Amino acid sequence: MANNKSAAKRILINKRNRLQNRFYKSSVRTLIKIFKENLETYKISKNPIDKKNAQILLNKIYSLMDKGAKKRVFHKNNAARKKSKLAALLKAN
Repeated sequence: MANNKSAAKRILINKRNRLQNRFYKSSVRTLIKIFKENLETYKISKNPIDKKNAQILLNKIYSLMDKGAKKRVFHKNNAARKKSKLAALLKAN
């Protein structure tokens, strides 16, 4: 338990930051899984609407990753690497 006011405050701040980090990381992982499923659907169907849906999802992933990198949830190079890999996946199809 905290012995003084500043330690108690740090506990609250750490809890807040942990929840925020978990939100960003889990959301990005979930969106990446959905993105890959959409790419598989597009591979099979070759329907341009499926590719457009994947592009929209990729934009959402970019947005979340940029916000997470800004708040130091992700390292900026890690975010850039993941974004480039996802873009390459979309371009390859």
